[in-house]
Amino acid sequence: MNTHQGTFVRGSMIEGSAPPVAEGGVVHWLRENLFATPKDAVLTIVSLLVLAWFVPPAIQWLFIDAAWTGGGRGVCATVAQGGSQPDGWSGACWAFVNAKLDQFAYGRYPLDERWRPTLVGILFVLFLVPMLIPKAPFKGINAILLFAVLPIIALILLPGGWFGLTYVETPLWGGLMVTLILSFVGIAVSLPLGILLALGRRSHMPVIKMLCTAFIELVRGIPLITVLFMASVMLPLFLPQGVTFDKFLRALIGVSLFASAYMAEVVRGGLQAIPKGQYEGADSLGLSFWQKMNLIVLPQALKLVIPGIVNTFIGLFKDTSLVSIIGMFDLLGIVRFNFTDANWASSVTPISGLIFAGFIFWLFCFGMSRYSGFMERVLDTAHKR
Repeated sequence: MNTHQGTFVRGSMIEGSAPPVAEGGVVHWLRENLFATPKDAVLTIVSLLVLAWFVPPAIQWLFIDAAWTGGGRGVCATVAQGGSQPDGWSGACWAFVNAKLDQFAYGRYPLDERWRPTLVGILFVLFLVPMLIPKAPFKGINAILLFAVLPIIALILLPGGWFGLTYVETPLWGGLMVTLILSFVGIAVSLPLGILLALGRRSHMPVIKMLCTAFIELVRGIPLITVLFMASVMLPLFLPQGVTFDKFLRALIGVSLFASAYMAEVVRGGLQAIPKGQYEGADSLGLSFWQKMNLIVLPQALKLVIPGIVNTFIGLFKDTSLVSIIGMFDLLGIVRFNFTDANWASSVTPISGLIFAGFIFWLFCFGMSRYSGFMERVLDTAHKR
């Protein structure tokens, strides 16, 4: 019988190898991200050419040739147009934005009373920032201050009529103040109401399920502009004689209900993504329905649909511009309203105002998007590579 004796242990040491080439630096990043394949290289070159064609003229128009200061349309018009700029000049009219900045922020709110919305805005920031910091203490107290105390303070200060404060009717409100109020109230109401609607739509009780489904499908099938029109014009027709309530309040209710219907479908998607075993495990522990939802199901479901929730919030923030249909002037509405000012009538005034409004909307929406990504990373419990 032949046996084969194999040697599996090396009899000598392996010679040292050269250290690996460091994969880092700018060149490596460019190779990996911009020039990894021929197609990537072509797209990168085309993109760079487009940017080289667009960015320098944009910078020239927005900043270098822009009119930054002045007291009238003359600084934003050429000599031929009755202004002080040389013929052929074209640039942004930031002097118009600077002159109208207070109106863009407060609308037609009385000058002597603008400390009231300013104070509410400062309190909003002071209460909101700790809520956005995951490790900040006293979350419960902070939530009470933000969602219970602040609305009461705002209800007293903004309209007035209390404690000797001058009453300021809501048609005088406008600008960024209206945009932020509508957005905050819509967000604060739509998320909990959307959760309840989503749970109701998945309920085993036929009446609850039918009512929630009917509400969601009805509201989602109607444009927001129609909801606002109905709340402003048609709703008073169904009220008893002499009974009415503020137009701005109607807009708040319409926006909140509209956003709630969309939020309900986002949350329902998260609930459907939770494995059945999570429900069965909660039932096996003897938890009640609300304990099961609050402690096990909803925390996982909401974490899964953070992008969809924030997307709904961003859409709501931008849709506030539709309140112009009922005579309210949000940020975009008050900017467009000031285009009719003859003292600032020029060819570059409208586009300058619209660029400013677009930048403010982008700033808030981009901030919400970045915070959404931050929360996804904080709540991510998956194994890191």
